[in-house]
Amino acid sequence: MNINILYISIVIYVLTSASLSAQVSATERPGATESLFSNNDPFVENLMKQMSLDEKLGQMTLFTTDWGSTGPTIRPGFENDIRSGRCGALFNSHTVEFTRRLQKIALEESRLKIPLLFGFDVIHGYKTMFPIPLAEASSWDLAAIELSAYVMAKEAAAAGLHWTYAPMVDVSREPRWGRVMEGAGEDTYLGSRIAEARVRGIQGDGFAKADRMVACVKHFAAYGAPIAGRDYATVDMSERMLREVYLPPYEAAVKAGALSVMTSFNEYDGVPASGNRFLLEKVLRNEWKFEGFVVSDYTSINEMVNHGNVKDETDAGILSIQAGVDMDMQGAIYQDKVKAGLKDGRITLAHIDNSVRRILSLKKKLGLFDDPYKYCNEEREAKTILSPEHLEATRDVARKSIVLLKNEKKILPLSPSAKRILIVGPLGDDQENMLGAWSGSGEARHCISLRAGMELQAKALGVTVDYVKGCAIEGDDQTGFSAALMKAKDADVIIVAIGESRDMSGEAAARAMIGVPGVQTDLLKLMKSTGKPVVTVVMSGRPLILTNVQNQTDALVQAWFLGTQAGNALADVLFGKYNPSGKLAMSFPRHEGQIPVFYSQKNTGRPYDPSVKWNSRYLDLPNDPLFPFGYGLSYSSFTYSMPRVDKTSFSNSDALTVTVDVTNTSGVDGEEIVQLYIRDLVGSVTRPVKELKGFRKVMIRKGETMTLTFSLSQKDFSFYRQDMSFGTEAGDFDIFVGPASDTQNKVRVTLQ
Repeated sequence: MNINILYISIVIYVLTSASLSAQVSATERPGATESLFSNNDPFVENLMKQMSLDEKLGQMTLFTTDWGSTGPTIRPGFENDIRSGRCGALFNSHTVEFTRRLQKIALEESRLKIPLLFGFDVIHGYKTMFPIPLAEASSWDLAAIELSAYVMAKEAAAAGLHWTYAPMVDVSREPRWGRVMEGAGEDTYLGSRIAEARVRGIQGDGFAKADRMVACVKHFAAYGAPIAGRDYATVDMSERMLREVYLPPYEAAVKAGALSVMTSFNEYDGVPASGNRFLLEKVLRNEWKFEGFVVSDYTSINEMVNHGNVKDETDAGILSIQAGVDMDMQGAIYQDKVKAGLKDGRITLAHIDNSVRRILSLKKKLGLFDDPYKYCNEEREAKTILSPEHLEATRDVARKSIVLLKNEKKILPLSPSAKRILIVGPLGDDQENMLGAWSGSGEARHCISLRAGMELQAKALGVTVDYVKGCAIEGDDQTGFSAALMKAKDADVIIVAIGESRDMSGEAAARAMIGVPGVQTDLLKLMKSTGKPVVTVVMSGRPLILTNVQNQTDALVQAWFLGTQAGNALADVLFGKYNPSGKLAMSFPRHEGQIPVFYSQKNTGRPYDPSVKWNSRYLDLPNDPLFPFGYGLSYSSFTYSMPRVDKTSFSNSDALTVTVDVTNTSGVDGEEIVQLYIRDLVGSVTRPVKELKGFRKVMIRKGETMTLTFSLSQKDFSFYRQDMSFGTEAGDFDIFVGPASDTQNKVRVTLQ
């Protein structure tokens, strides 16, 4: 199978899912309106009648194994927990050999022989590593993102896994927060569409082929808005903000059929998420009709004691069960503490049974009761992992994720006359950091560095590639500068590869200062001083402060951490084999003092005017970001007509059609991401200055004009009104269509 066949399968799936829905039974179809799990399944009900209380609480208990540098182990005592039925699921347990060994204990040595559920953080790849999710979001390519999720699920399933703690769908406008690398950026609409795509990719249309996994939507809810950008910090927002900005991607993932949801570490409205009945009962189960199971994040139930809303771990466990958390990750609270709540009536056996029923039903849906070893096939594992088609897929997704931020004098793609290329910088010949954070079972030895990718293509072009490290990612050692300067004398073009290390982003990796660390920018300035053309490639897990970087380079490429095929994908772009098409899914600040900076802010009573003092502005900086949401250049150039509408006045029952002409005015075929935003000019509550409501990624041939049409419905103009009802209000709207969020290309319409 090659990349084209993989893509065709994704497209066919998307196009045919609606027509197939009538032929597929509701119980087999993720996202169906009927119950995903029958509450009267005879098999499940009969099994539950045979279970002791300890065995039921065991199904609600998830533990980790010890996966050390020398291989997998199971912590002392946990094997006995499996034997006694006091542990129903394990995470950090993967490979067919290891999962088979653990499953065998459950099946041959436990009383009821209930199979184990195996989970793992497969975030952007299992062994074949794809770009970090924030990078993939910058592709704005839903088919590519769905394909990425499918490949990672396919590999992980081949390694004995059933369940991945993905997708992370937390909206975030906080680049200091390390986990922005794991999400889809700052926008609600884009994040919602990506959430759906990733759930479809992970779960597909079922588990019959054992090539899909159970998706776990996280972190519920609003984890991406921590005060001061510190991981695990308090979240404080209105219900209006929660519902309009932060909840929609979770809802989209649930409606796409996700079968599990993970709680977040933060509190909402003074109650930690793992004990928050508003989130878990009112919103998730009652409003969204979610019928899968809810798992806590790692010891988040225990941590409610530190939050201060419960006095001890017993109360924490009881509150979590009352709120609707079905499975306790790693904290052993359900296993050890909650029986006291049964004795004093704070929880009932019905609470326990509801959770166990959901968990057992999922195991049945996976087919584990019919064949507990269906995910344990060594031949499939060997054939699937790091297969050639998977490597080709990640290369293609990686180059779609690259964002060209600057290209003065069209220095890129590299000219055929550039026969000597010098790569300098600590990330120029690096494999380890290409993995990015949350790298699953990925290994650096499988990664292609920038140097290796460039050398491979340069050889066929008769081009020489030299490399000098110059400096480390961190520290103030400049002793390598002289060697870089010496090599620069003979270079036709210099590529400077700088950024942060992969462990500078991810969980528990907040940074107060998000500039390029160490003396890397000094190395860049030195290379710029040579007068040679300079291309800067930035690798990072978050938006960095690039104000001084972009002033010292002719071309600027945001490369993120691109995974296993990073170097090949970058070489494709730099040499011009691929025309970059990525656009930022998150704004890049000029300075940390602007944070949070995002395109969909609200206006003020004194809007920004740089010529007047008494308005909302900085004395020392512009208000706008260095690079806004939706921004990205191409080797092509595009012009937009004014948007047109089929009617300037419309009602709630009307579909409004918006049309725009986009012309490729260059001599290079290229893809453009055409973005549509709206602004509600007057509302009973204030509205953002822009909201993304649609986008199209299209290939436009050189010299061609393409006419694109968008259809907007009542929902696109709806919001939570002053009384918190969701709907529209009559009035004027501006509709913008352009290449980025800062476009002013607009037409005005009136909703009657």
